[in-house]
Amino acid sequence: MLDIKLIRENPELIKKSTADKQMDPALVDKVLELDEERRSLIQKTDAIRKKANAFQSEIKGKPTPDQIMQGKKFKEELSKLDPELAEIEKKYQDIMLQIPNPAASDVPIGKDESGNVEVKKAGEIKKFDFTPLPHEQIAENLDLYDSKRAVGIGGTRAYFLKGDLVLLEQAVLNFAIDFMTKQEFIPMTVPWMVNKEALWGTGYFPWGIEDHYTTQDGQGLIGTSEVSITAYHQNEVLDEKNLPLKYIGISPCFRREVGTYGKDTKGFIRVHQFNKVEQVVLTIADEEETSKWHKKMLGFSEQILQELGLPYRVLLMCTGDMGAGQRKKYDIETWFPSQNKYRETHSASYFNDFQSRRLNIKYHASDGTTKYVYTLNNTVVATPRLLGAILENYQQKDGSIIIPEVLQKYMNKKVIKLQK
Repeated sequence: MLDIKLIRENPELIKKSTADKQMDPALVDKVLELDEERRSLIQKTDAIRKKANAFQSEIKGKPTPDQIMQGKKFKEELSKLDPELAEIEKKYQDIMLQIPNPAASDVPIGKDESGNVEVKKAGEIKKFDFTPLPHEQIAENLDLYDSKRAVGIGGTRAYFLKGDLVLLEQAVLNFAIDFMTKQEFIPMTVPWMVNKEALWGTGYFPWGIEDHYTTQDGQGLIGTSEVSITAYHQNEVLDEKNLPLKYIGISPCFRREVGTYGKDTKGFIRVHQFNKVEQVVLTIADEEETSKWHKKMLGFSEQILQELGLPYRVLLMCTGDMGAGQRKKYDIETWFPSQNKYRETHSASYFNDFQSRRLNIKYHASDGTTKYVYTLNNTVVATPRLLGAILENYQQKDGSIIIPEVLQKYMNKKVIKLQK
């Protein structure tokens, strides 16, 4: 959520930034209109309460009939205005929650993914002396993956991982946890089902409502542990001396993948359930400091890929291909030989106070003021998508898989091959 003062003082700027994110700039006019009505009603009710309090303080002893009549008049006036104010307040809050966060000044303007800018490529793309197979075929040939039985049990995009592929997944997750704890991040398991306030607070609602699963009790299944961890300090006032707070969340993630019908139906690139290690940072209200952390967190993910020996590229996302709440976003795409292309495996974003205002997370600053914290998040690893990249890049002509060197200690072996 934005500061209403920012919207009042910069309406045209907020309209433009809203349009740049492919959203309706008329929302800005609507929220300003409701803000005027709201402030006018607040002034009226405050004035009546002030008069009523002053009138009450003047009464000495038992009130006279006229005084009783005047007291009732004040109550009647408030009883008419209070419901009107409550209705306007609800409409105002609803629209405020729909205003997107303006992108940072160095974010490219664009309508969709075609406006994204490649800022870096790293790693050597392996040349195979055979036609590289797609990850799902490699895994099926090694009897490590079953989608046919899974679909019969769990529906579209369901999957079973088996044997050494399960162990490889755990190796990747454990390697990521070990790496991030060395960077002094606190590991956390998190609630997988959360109250809707956490999804509204992190900015996944209203824009991502359709892509989230809802339980019969009205809670939402998380699409990322960012939701649970960012909301961990909701309605708290922290202390600047304890910032930044650095967490990693370890959890399954659930996404309906609405709007992706027919896309990536083979393999485990786009699935409804996956596992992820996510990094979340809460820091001081300073965009320069936040930008430093943004690059640092991106660097951690790059180091993970470098140690895994996987080629990748980094994209700076344009305004039309980033989330409504994100101020700036980098995506990392990892090389998939069978597709002869890079595919997204990581996303790194910062929000300034967009999430913390919605969640009411503040801190006592060293200058004596109270401010909203700034929030950031980034993928460390997400499986099984990253497993697909490992299988494809490390496949051998005989169908076996060389295990990346940094993972071998977790699996006590160097090669995955068909068990006879």
